[in-house]
Amino acid sequence: MIMPPLTGRIFLKLIAAVLAVLITSLVAVDIMASRIAEDTYVDTLKMELTQKCRILALEEQTMVSNAPRMEDMAKAAGGRITVVGRDGTVLADTEQAANKLANHSDRPEIIDALKGTIGSDKRLSASVGINSLYVAVPSPSGALRLAVPLKEVQTQVDIIRRHLLTATAIAFIPSILLMAFFARSVSRKLGQIIEYAAQLAVGNFQARLQDTGSDELGLLGGKLNETGEKLEAMFEQLEREHAELEKLERVRKDFIINVSHELRTPLASIQGYTETLLDGAIDDPAHNVKFLNIISANTERLGRLIADLLTLSRIELGITKFQFASYFVEGLLLDCRESLLPIASKKQIDLVIEPVPAENDGNRLEAFCDSEAVHQVLSNLLDNAIKYTPEGGRINLQVRVFDHPEHKIPFTEISVQDTGAGIPKEDLSRLFERFYRVDKARSRELGGTGLGLAIVKHMAKAHGGEVGVDSEIGQGSRFWFTLPTRDIGLEETQTLQPELTGSASS
Repeated sequence: MIMPPLTGRIFLKLIAAVLAVLITSLVAVDIMASRIAEDTYVDTLKMELTQKCRILALEEQTMVSNAPRMEDMAKAAGGRITVVGRDGTVLADTEQAANKLANHSDRPEIIDALKGTIGSDKRLSASVGINSLYVAVPSPSGALRLAVPLKEVQTQVDIIRRHLLTATAIAFIPSILLMAFFARSVSRKLGQIIEYAAQLAVGNFQARLQDTGSDELGLLGGKLNETGEKLEAMFEQLEREHAELEKLERVRKDFIINVSHELRTPLASIQGYTETLLDGAIDDPAHNVKFLNIISANTERLGRLIADLLTLSRIELGITKFQFASYFVEGLLLDCRESLLPIASKKQIDLVIEPVPAENDGNRLEAFCDSEAVHQVLSNLLDNAIKYTPEGGRINLQVRVFDHPEHKIPFTEISVQDTGAGIPKEDLSRLFERFYRVDKARSRELGGTGLGLAIVKHMAKAHGGEVGVDSEIGQGSRFWFTLPTRDIGLEETQTLQPELTGSASS
């Protein structure tokens, strides 16, 4: 199989490194083996020469008096024979005339032999100019020495070296094959890791290493995979945050535009009628009271709008302090019904609280909430229901209990069901946006600020609950919100700005 260029380069570098190590090892083996072989061979040769010298020493007198006999003995011993007197004088030698040789009393091997021990030395011969190994033993005349050229020693050592190097090289072949297999595996994994790192460098955080294994490179690959997963998660989080920031910016701009529009309308009306009164209409009894009533109505509308804006801003900025406690749901409903009953009675609308279910243990149903906030939520929903329910209609306050899938405790759902005209389906998803109105003209006519349902949504969120609406044209509408029946660990001062601001247009 053809390897990729990167993997191939790594493979060649690993093989080159392995070969360098093996060659270095081979050279080291050669040097050490050569030295050991030479020392061993020389020691063996010394022992052989010592034995021969002792045998030759028995024939010393014969050899000194019979030169041909000495030469024959030298050939049989395979070396140069020298007989030295006790004063160092050479008595006989197979290579040179005795009288031409210098006194040998200073030779190391002769010194030892004359002392009665075996002597040996390696050096260049002064007489024949050959590197030789000398061994001398005591003899009747003084000392008998046998010398062999070191060339022969080197020849034997070279033979040993060649055999040893050949055996070592053959022994290295399996190692080379094994290292080639290992280098191929390592280069493949390293190549994959480097390519994966390159993918991370260009931002491809979805890429993953396959078959990382359990060795060190496998652990490295696993850690890189974990890094890729974390980078991918961080990148996705940054994208979500960026999208959220863009969304918040759009919401902010829309909010400014909507507030400006909502403030401009009543202010323009106030300014216009005020100028009319100043221009003389104040003295016109047929119109002055009417104009003043219009100015008063728009002033009240501005007051409600500012109050709702302040309420919404406090919740989003987390400066609204909620004081949570357990309250009977029935009591919360009765309290709110009593406050809005006069308004409903003017339109002859029945405001009915349906029977409140008990808790699982049979006790009266409770809600863990801020009573003032819940009162405001119910008031906003009931006020809307009264506004859009025709005279003689009916509004039902309903309660049901359900198990929350996340908090694993019962939650209560409070709903306001009216008999109004209903809301088109295309408007349902946007009802809880700030300033969104289904019928803008009628909403302004009825005094709505367009913020009531947004406040309802944010108040419910602050209690850990949800809001929703069900409606059909001609069938009325049902607005609902949920509250926990027990403490779910909410802080009394909620910091909800990121969530609530972001959800304003959801």
